[in-house]
Amino acid sequence: MKTKLTLELEKTLYETCLEAGSIAVEEVTMPDDAGIVDTLSYQHLPNGEDEWRCYELKVTKSDFHSNAKLSFIGNYNYFVLPLSLYQKVKTEIPAEIGVLSYQKYDPAQLAVSTEPVLAPGYLTVEKKPRYQEITLDQGDLMRHFLYSLAREVRKAKRVETGISQYSTDRLFKELKKRHQHYDIYDPENNFYDRFINETQSNAVTALQEEVDALNLEIAKLQQQLSEAKSK
Repeated sequence: MKTKLTLELEKTLYETCLEAGSIAVEEVTMPDDAGIVDTLSYQHLPNGEDEWRCYELKVTKSDFHSNAKLSFIGNYNYFVLPLSLYQKVKTEIPAEIGVLSYQKYDPAQLAVSTEPVLAPGYLTVEKKPRYQEITLDQGDLMRHFLYSLAREVRKAKRVETGISQYSTDRLFKELKKRHQHYDIYDPENNFYDRFINETQSNAVTALQEEVDALNLEIAKLQQQLSEAKSK
C-alpha cells in the first residue's frame, strides 16, 4: 500500500509530465525481466524521434537504499524525492541519473491562488540526467506501456460505474486500507471522518423525518378525536 507522501509525489509528477506534453503512467512492467518502472513517460518529439523518461519515487532513506531493482531504462532517468531526502542522499546519486525534488504547497498560498491547483505540490530539477540510448526493443517497450495505460483505463471505468458492484464486506476492507493516510492535522480532508460524519448526519436526519411524520399522524388523530367528541 502506497503512503500518502508517495501518492502526492505520483500526482505531482503526473501533472508535471502532462504540462511537458508527455504521456505518463505508473507501475510499468518492463520486458526482458528489466523490473518495474514507478512512472514511465513517453513523448513523440517534433524531429520524429520517441523519447522515454523513467522515474523512480523514493520517500525515505531506507526506501532509497532498498534492494528493489531500479529500472532506469529510459533515454532520461530520474529519482523523484522529497527535498529533505534529496539533501541526505545527493552524494549517492549516480552522475547519469537526474533528480526532481518535491515540496508541498503552502496552504496559505493555495488559499489565495487565482488559478486551479491540480497537484499537492511542485517539483524542482535538482540535477539533470544524461541521455542514454534505449537498450530494450522499443516495440516491446511500447506494448508494455500500452498495457499499463489500458490497466489505468479499466480502473477509471470501474470508478465511473460506481460502487454498486462491490459487496459491503469488500467496501469495508477498502475503507480499512485508508487508515494509513489519516492526517491528524487536517481531519476535514480525511475520508473516514467525512464518511462517519455524513453517515451520522444522514441517520439523524432520517430519524427526525420519521419523528416528524409520527407527530403529524398523532396530530391528525387528536383532531379526529376532538371532532368526534364535539358531535
